[in-house]
Amino acid sequence: MKDYKLKSRNIQEGCIEWKLDEKENINSLEELARHGARVMLRIALNDEIKEFMEKGETLRDEEGRRLVYRNGYHREREIQTGIGPIKVKQPRVDSRKAEVKFNSKILPKYMRRTESIDAFIPILYLNGVSTGDFSEVMEGLLGKGKGLSANTVVRLKAEWEKEYAEWRKRDLSAKRYCYIWADGIYLKHRDEEDEKSCILVVIGVNENGDKEFLAIDSGIRESALSWKEVLLGLRERGMEEPKLAIGDGGMGFWSALREVYPQTREQRCWVHKTANVLNQLPKKLHPMAKKMLQEIYLSPDKAQAERGIGRFVNVFEDKYPKAVKSLTKDAEELLTFYDFPAAHFQHIRTTNPIESSFSTIRLRTKKMRNCGNRKTTLAMLYKLSQQVEKGWRKLRGFKEIPYVLEGMPYLDGSRMENAVV
Repeated sequence: MKDYKLKSRNIQEGCIEWKLDEKENINSLEELARHGARVMLRIALNDEIKEFMEKGETLRDEEGRRLVYRNGYHREREIQTGIGPIKVKQPRVDSRKAEVKFNSKILPKYMRRTESIDAFIPILYLNGVSTGDFSEVMEGLLGKGKGLSANTVVRLKAEWEKEYAEWRKRDLSAKRYCYIWADGIYLKHRDEEDEKSCILVVIGVNENGDKEFLAIDSGIRESALSWKEVLLGLRERGMEEPKLAIGDGGMGFWSALREVYPQTREQRCWVHKTANVLNQLPKKLHPMAKKMLQEIYLSPDKAQAERGIGRFVNVFEDKYPKAVKSLTKDAEELLTFYDFPAAHFQHIRTTNPIESSFSTIRLRTKKMRNCGNRKTTLAMLYKLSQQVEKGWRKLRGFKEIPYVLEGMPYLDGSRMENAVV
């Protein structure tokens, strides 16, 4: 790449123009990207401190001296990022005498790696990269001599295992969870020959509309016994009975749910059900059958959806009774969502709200061969789940959740205000 020798950076009309000083040469696209990131980071840090200083302008002692003021720079440090190492010199603010202390949200104290790097480590591990090979792999990402040593990786794994152990024992009594989704991932660990082992995952949405992972535990073939253990753990840690559970129809989860949380309503996933029904039909009929199934769950009310099921039965029952049975055996549980707010329909009639986020983990482990031991694998999945959570948005129509938790009845998605609860 051609060398660039420019002089300064300017900010004009909200657009940032950054330039290199005369001592800096850019010889590759990676170096150009890192330089741009360094300049952007410097600007962001200065803006953050400027905002803090403006708020602290009125903070003064009895003699009128400022309690918040600039005090040079911290020692330069190197941050490992997804585009390689970036050196940064962070401005220093002296606010020791003020009641409000300055703590940078952009560049927290002691930070040495960005979140993308921390997320990359469990991904590598779950794809079978050994501890000893991490240094070489990370050098390809961060640059020569910047890889993580085997000792560093071992220490990080130990820290994450400890975090996971504490997380799975955390108290859940402070929040109320309206809906929960359940699913599982099938893995094979180095210390196991049993290919039936899987990771059981429960995700919930609380009264504020925030989704979060509630459980990540190991089980055997999503059996009722394994699910019961997971649900009992949630109940023992204070989770009250949710109003609705969403999941696939073939899991032992449902029998366990009826035993642990008997008042929780059940909703079968329409995506899974559609796939199951189509498996019982010849491919030439898939487009027509899929359209008929979509018309059922997209119906404006429950009565019309039930008529749609009736039409499906009339069309396919004679020649394809297995396809009809697959649909009708769970007909009641497939239409439960009509008894909840219409704004929530798109979330609660399928497991898509978690499938899209859960796919991040599922894709990383789908082709995995012989990953690490169960304990470490669970810790790595936990770390990935924390990254996934950060990208979640509130449930659409979350303001309806308090009404659902209070037991407000709904008819075809609408509140029945005058009904007796």
